[in-house]
Amino acid sequence: MTDLGAAPPSRDPVLRPSPNPRPKLSQELRVLRDPNVARLVFSRLVSDLGAGIGPIALAFGVLGLPGGGPSALGLVLFCAALPNVVFLLFAGVLADRGNRARILVVAELGMAIAQGVAAVLFISDRASVPALAALAALGGTASALFYPAHTGLIPQVVRPEQLQSTNALIRLSSNLARVGGVALGGILVATIGSGWALGLNASTYGISALLLIGIVVAGTVPVAATSSVLGELAHGWREFTSRRWVWLIVVVFSVSNVGFGAAVGVLGPVVALDSWNGAQSWALIMAAFSLGTVTGVVFAMRIRPKRPLRVAMLAVPLLALPIAGLIPPLSVLAIAAASFLAGLAIDIFEVLWQTTLQQHIPQESLSRVSAYDMFGSLVFTPLGLAAAGPAIEAWGTRTTAIICAALVSLALLALLDPQIRSLRAVDPANPLGPPATAH
Repeated sequence: MTDLGAAPPSRDPVLRPSPNPRPKLSQELRVLRDPNVARLVFSRLVSDLGAGIGPIALAFGVLGLPGGGPSALGLVLFCAALPNVVFLLFAGVLADRGNRARILVVAELGMAIAQGVAAVLFISDRASVPALAALAALGGTASALFYPAHTGLIPQVVRPEQLQSTNALIRLSSNLARVGGVALGGILVATIGSGWALGLNASTYGISALLLIGIVVAGTVPVAATSSVLGELAHGWREFTSRRWVWLIVVVFSVSNVGFGAAVGVLGPVVALDSWNGAQSWALIMAAFSLGTVTGVVFAMRIRPKRPLRVAMLAVPLLALPIAGLIPPLSVLAIAAASFLAGLAIDIFEVLWQTTLQQHIPQESLSRVSAYDMFGSLVFTPLGLAAAGPAIEAWGTRTTAIICAALVSLALLALLDPQIRSLRAVDPANPLGPPATAH
């Protein structure tokens, strides 16, 4: 086994770009000339506009139901998160076997149906926690199909030298949409109610599906011959576990995401109702987070770090800032500022992480590895969502916020590993150069 930690440290600053010239923004945008890339980017723009509205509408809709409260909201979010975890691995096999673009269409339509029916229930005053939990499970199942197929499709439709630019533009379009979506969500919930807001969310998923239908993938991804789905899962597991830098980051995020998910999904809305102006206050905080992600993407587009995972992980502790702000709690504007920094951090991480996976994982197993990535990262999140409500009711928001912030901060431990600190980016001009990974 190669010990990446044995390599001599670079004398260059960690953020200094690689020998390739730093691209101008106009050069980054040229990838949109490809119809496939344009459809991917604009589908995320439309879909995530609605996805920014959805969580605000659902959270305050559930909290406003007879018998609703922190525990009811946690239950609904648990039902959404659980199938998103359970079906991820099989979704990865399906994406490596089939047409990834078509899988994305099916996933978007499934989420449109789930949100559309929930909208009808709210508008007709027939919404109940059990019904919303069942619809959340349907939406979570559709969401499980989406991530592995989306990760695997991108390198099928772009050239290697355009990979980071495409990842960044997709994240940029997604985050710009969420800035508007969460702000619009707060306004809609306060003025016309959760039902109509969820209906708009459903329509955006439908429009996204129409955009994705037009994607044409040239050729097919070679799939290794295996005897069964379990055999393909085993092959993906070997690819996943053979790279310590992959599974170790996934392990630390499996813990960190418990705290972040519980804080954003349950704790934040409860604090907003108790201490601020309800949905509008929380929407402002989430909009600041989304605005931070836009800034993070623009920053990630402009750098080409030699050791991308080192940069990515150094940004992660900022995620704990807005959660720590819920401990007193601070003012809405103070937490909004902290949320902006957290958004900045998460998208620096995401762009560099996705690009690193796509550069170092073989194309024929990329969707399965990304499924293990998402599965491991989210495996405990449903439990955190389910426990958040009872924790708030038993210990209060202050203690729950302290626990959530501590869990998020644990992700920084990944930097103790030399592979994560030293893994080098692949030079697109020389993709077959010296190996950058240890197996």
